[in-house]
Amino acid sequence: MTDQANASSRLLSEIGKLKGPAPVHLWNPPYCGEIDIRIARDGSWFHEGSKISRLPLIKLFSSVLRREGDGQYCLVTPVERVGIQVEDCPFVATLLDEEQNEKGETCLFFTLNTGERVLADAEHAIVVEGAETSEPHPIVHVRGGLNALISRNVFYQLVSVAQTRKCSGGTELSVLSAGVHFSLGVA
Repeated sequence: MTDQANASSRLLSEIGKLKGPAPVHLWNPPYCGEIDIRIARDGSWFHEGSKISRLPLIKLFSSVLRREGDGQYCLVTPVERVGIQVEDCPFVATLLDEEQNEKGETCLFFTLNTGERVLADAEHAIVVEGAETSEPHPIVHVRGGLNALISRNVFYQLVSVAQTRKCSGGTELSVLSAGVHFSLGVA
């Protein structure tokens, strides 16, 4: 194993001990090419065509995931950056919890396929692309240009708690979370 590979292995081990994502936005290592890792539309991770089934490994990789300005997805450590393929969104929101905060506001929390929890708020917007079509593409922003696809069952839960509001285009379905309205589409 090369010195750089040993250093990367030690860094990934240390990053794996952190709670939450690594500070990849602070790192600017050299680009080292593509690696055969793919995140499927359903949130499954694959390496060289084989499914990665160990959740701790997926959590580790997702903690060093970054989206570049050109839209490319990379795994980043302080010493190297490698490109990977993402079919849709790198995360999938698989659970929805509705809670009240200390102000009495409704807060919608999404649990991702990696176990990470995201509060829908001004920094973590819910967006429904293609809401006017028969196949809406609902997402929630996670961090740094990374989004989670909202799974079908979670989207149905969102619709069930939605309210109707008048808007310039007619009547829209929207949800309220942490004091922010998010449109699910015009009815």
